[in-house]
Amino acid sequence: MSRTLVVLAFFSCNCLYGQRYLGKPFKDSLHPDIQTIPGRLQCALYDLGGEGIAYHDSDSINQGSGKLNPADGTYLNEFRIKEGVDISYTKFRDPPIDNNAYNLVVPPKDQLYVGWTSPGEWIKYTVFVKETGTYTLGMMYTASQGGKISISVNDIEATGLVDMPSTYVKDDPIHWRQWHHWNYLKDFAKVKLDKGIQIITLYTRETGQMNYGYIDFTLVKEK
Repeated sequence: MSRTLVVLAFFSCNCLYGQRYLGKPFKDSLHPDIQTIPGRLQCALYDLGGEGIAYHDSDSINQGSGKLNPADGTYLNEFRIKEGVDISYTKFRDPPIDNNAYNLVVPPKDQLYVGWTSPGEWIKYTVFVKETGTYTLGMMYTASQGGKISISVNDIEATGLVDMPSTYVKDDPIHWRQWHHWNYLKDFAKVKLDKGIQIITLYTRETGQMNYGYIDFTLVKEK
């Protein structure tokens, strides 16, 4: 069965392991297809469905799109502006913001990310897994105070608590830029995934104030 038919079959019954799930994969003109694994899960492309279904956020205001970033009609500044999940993007400017000298890893320019995170918040992703197997996870992130996250698969805990090492750099003279020191946490967990449609949930567990760019899912090849 093709990936398209699998997706249609899943949403025609609108259920997941016997439980009703009303969220649907995010799509727009620049992102027309469901996110696939193995591959890169973009954190800003969480499911459609709204508060309590596709995500839970501590308030209903998008602190990035349309607030920090002016509502000027541009795609990046207004991305998902009416939703509660807080979205921004990496800005390469002078004076430096996300292109600063204190990055541990240089992020992609104009990378959409989820920010302003708080403990108890979560976001869901409907993905298509192309091959059953074990996957290692790596994440592009910032964490000015450190923190903890976890990931579930089909609402079953898959990783346990994951420590996000602090990206605080005391030598940076600009305080607010502590939220823009990017790092990549390699192979922080392994998860088993079955082929087909799966629901991935990313939870902010402790501390918060982290930014989530993307999560790489890499299939572990048996030797």
